[in-house]
Amino acid sequence: MPHVVLHALTDTVDPAEAYRRISDFRRYPDFTDTVREVSVEPPLPDGSTLSDWTVLFRGGLMRWRERDTYAPDTHSLAFEQITGDFQSFSGSWRCEPHGPGTRVVFTASFDLGIPTLAEILDPVAASTLRHLIGEIVKGLLGAEVTDESADTSRD
Repeated sequence: MPHVVLHALTDTVDPAEAYRRISDFRRYPDFTDTVREVSVEPPLPDGSTLSDWTVLFRGGLMRWRERDTYAPDTHSLAFEQITGDFQSFSGSWRCEPHGPGTRVVFTASFDLGIPTLAEILDPVAASTLRHLIGEIVKGLLGAEVTDESADTSRD
């Protein structure tokens, strides 16, 4: 399954504030044309939320619903698609202290569910995801991507 990891640094935002901003998914369309729409439902009894996403991908729209699980004590959150256009999509955000600011670590694994085209589409999807997250962290935090990687090998 393809896996993407991205690190970004900001010297001007502490981890708690970075986490607060990253958790505000509704603002993501303000920072990139790729994210067309995000709607977030009120919290469930366990504190998690359900969010619906519409994202531009290769000239079309991808849509999914995910469960977002928040851990404010560790400045991290996890997400997992529950329905949508991916076969599977899950990952996490983590905001950790780094000097006077924050290192943001984003990870995601996905399966587009098209094995015959995986060799072509997986690298494109990984690149799109890295670009999208880079735009979001720059817009939300003024952070710059310092390290990114993708493993698009099939399990």
